Amino acid sequence: MGSLGTSAPIDESKLHAFMGRAVGDMGAAMHAVLIVLGDRLGLYKAMSDSMPVTPAELAKRTGTSERYVQEWLNANAASGYVTYDPMSATYTLPPEQALALAMENGPAFLPGAFQIISSCFNDEAKIEDAFRTGKGVGWHEHHHDLFHGTERFFRPGYIANLTSSWIPALDGVQEKLERGAKVADIGCGLGSSTVLMAKAFPNSEFFGFDYHDDSIKLAQEQAKREGLDSRLHFEKAMAKDYPGSDYDFVAFFDCLHDMGDPVGAAKHVYSTMKRDGTWMIVEPFSEDATEANHNPIGRVYYSASTLLCVPASMSQEVGLALGAQAGEKRIGDVVRAGGFTRFRRAAQTPFNLVFEARP
Repeated sequence: MGSLGTSAPIDESKLHAFMGRAVGDMGAAMHAVLIVLGDRLGLYKAMSDSMPVTPAELAKRTGTSERYVQEWLNANAASGYVTYDPMSATYTLPPEQALALAMENGPAFLPGAFQIISSCFNDEAKIEDAFRTGKGVGWHEHHHDLFHGTERFFRPGYIANLTSSWIPALDGVQEKLERGAKVADIGCGLGSSTVLMAKAFPNSEFFGFDYHDDSIKLAQEQAKREGLDSRLHFEKAMAKDYPGSDYDFVAFFDCLHDMGDPVGAAKHVYSTMKRDGTWMIVEPFSEDATEANHNPIGRVYYSASTLLCVPASMSQEVGLALGAQAGEKRIGDVVRAGGFTRFRRAAQTPFNLVFEARP
């Protein structure tokens, strides 16, 4: 095959292989919208018993149109999300997929991630402008699906790991929290991480801070619903100037890399913590070498970083733009620049790195 105007000859087998991958991506992108719809319409939850169902039966259960449901089911069958039995013309959501698609507080719940993706399509024009101008796009400037999707996506990981493995991996922190400690959760968003800790450690007092006003309002409502508002306080504040002092434990969940001035945030943490306090920093999993992150998880994180994390940092002062794949070395450099002398990887999952920093 000729070069078709390119500067290098075209290898036909490589072209076909790439086109195959691209077709797969097209299907995934289109199907992402159907996952959001299936979540919002309750279609996956209505199939969560993993029993065979016809389009008519599923439409009746969910109060939706049978013809649309039939097409939606076939798209899900083509994607491997549901199975189809041609003999009975029924569709089944296998238990593994049910765990991932219908169990809101389960350890593998995925629709929140697709809600985040939906928000990115809504904000594409803003990111295009950022590419052209070099300006940022603040977290608060994004579509509201981002805030709710982020909370729903990260909460299962926190439920599965936060109190069972991450906090126990820190030196002496669990014992402090059990006795009674003063805790700050910075960049708390809608407050899921703070609520989980408050429920697990009833002798401790918790303060959640986030600069996004709407997120703080929703977090305050959640604290009231859980009956925790007497010792769980949410307040609008920046990472570089949140109030209070003598904190025993400070936590940053998946947010340090989003900050315009993470070194300034680290310095503020240092100034507000007891000398025997601990700072826990949860970050997206990343290797230090760029090429080591060129894999499926890195693909998700680099894409999210392009659309969300780097624009957020670039919208703030300094605009260091660490990105979601900063890696342990760069995070350690930020922490040490903030005054901390001890820094280590305390725990990890396929999706997160958990660091411990101490004065």
